Amino acid sequence: MKRKRFIVELGMGADLHGGDATKAAQRAVKDAISRSCLCGLFDIAGISDPDQMQVEVRIGCPQPEKIKTAAVREVIPFGAVTVETVSGGLAAQGLHLPALGEGDTIVVAVAALTVYVETSAAG
Repeated sequence: MKRKRFIVELGMGADLHGGDATKAAQRAVKDAISRSCLCGLFDIAGISDPDQMQVEVRIGCPQPEKIKTAAVREVIPFGAVTVETVSGGLAAQGLHLPALGEGDTIVVAVAALTVYVETSAAG
């Protein structure tokens, strides 16, 4: 068996009020997932259970150490999930509305989701 990359999907998410890096990261992952129908995993790669997928998530955010990776992992419904955080994304001044969060920082995170499967196919 050989691990083969099946899909790479990109997403972007933001927390507009409060600078919550985890919320921005979760939204970036949801954005990427929202454009992916992985029927080829079943029809072409021949997996029988979506938990056979291996999903690697890489998130760029201005303060990657503030991302709660376990909370990001929960957004992905299937597979063995790993989450890596790196510096990236964007921070901008927004508007402080206490009812919506602490502070006035807009945090933007970007995510790359790579899905792998084990296959016996050559190459």
